[in-house]
Amino acid sequence: MTTRWLSEHEQDAWRSWVAVSLLLPDRLGRDLQAQANISLADYEILVNLSEAPEHRLRMSDLASATLSSRSRLSHQIDRLTEAGLVDRQPCSGDRRGFFAVLTPAGRDFLVRVAPLHVESVREHLVDVLTPEEFAEFGRLCSLVSDHLRRPEVPGTTGDCA
Repeated sequence: MTTRWLSEHEQDAWRSWVAVSLLLPDRLGRDLQAQANISLADYEILVNLSEAPEHRLRMSDLASATLSSRSRLSHQIDRLTEAGLVDRQPCSGDRRGFFAVLTPAGRDFLVRVAPLHVESVREHLVDVLTPEEFAEFGRLCSLVSDHLRRPEVPGTTGDCA
């Protein structure tokens, strides 16, 4: 198999994407930490719970939604529980399963913090682009994310399984 190296233009675009994919979450996370004393990862957990029916998700579903390992998510939920923002509730009929549930304090916290986060997103992404550029950016990101969410075909990932 012959390697299809990136052209100079492709390499520039790729490196720009890598920089944005590292710098933007870092900046948004620093802003959230400074303004609300919460990490971007913990904020995303709260957002996912706020958008779920009954403000609750099975831990395994929440791990998938946030691209977290179950172990990492469990530690995050422990911290959010200590802060009173989330409860952990057993799943009826499944003694090993648990739900993460957004508490009223967690909902109040999101109501206070969401406007700060939106301003950060606007400052560091949305308002950097024209409305047309931002729409195109969203369209292109959707193309890539849709591709990445497709089930993997066995034998194409390089796994030895």
